[in-house]
Amino acid sequence: MPGFWGFIGIVALVVVFALLWMIGAYNSLVSLRNRFRTAFSQIDVQLKRRHDLIPNLIETAKGYLAHEKGTLEAVTEARNKAVSAMQATSNPASASAMAGLAAAESQLSGSLGRLFAVAEAYPDLKANQNMLALQQELASTENQIASARQMFNASVMSYNTTIESFPTNLVANAMGFAPAQLFELETEKERQAPQVSF
Repeated sequence: MPGFWGFIGIVALVVVFALLWMIGAYNSLVSLRNRFRTAFSQIDVQLKRRHDLIPNLIETAKGYLAHEKGTLEAVTEARNKAVSAMQATSNPASASAMAGLAAAESQLSGSLGRLFAVAEAYPDLKANQNMLALQQELASTENQIASARQMFNASVMSYNTTIESFPTNLVANAMGFAPAQLFELETEKERQAPQVSF
């Protein structure tokens, strides 16, 4: 009966190898998922920084833009929607949460662009040191958001590719790993950072 035990030994080795591979694939998927979640937390930090700058920007502009109350209110409303959307995005793998966040941030960028366009007509505001400092801080934050978004999207792409590739997709499907959503802005116009220089 040495042939029987040899066959059992081969089957046992195949099972052990398969289990070790499944464990490795699972751990790899967990690592990739954690990587894109960490990358999203960097976006979250930069968006919070952006949202915190906007009230200061509005306060600085208020005195100069007394006749532009609608523009200031639009920026405030867009900021509040963006803050709410950011708070609702506890799961960056959720397509609806990411779409809501992208739409809110796009609206905020558009309203900031209108504010800066209106502010062009006010020379005293353009020369205000607080306004200049806030613009520089906002421009720096916009660059950091773009960088963090790029890192997040690259992490999501690696994760999604892994969960869709054979044979890792077998483990991903069995263990409930869902595809993650990229953080993309809606239109080409919205992809441009708001103009913050006077």
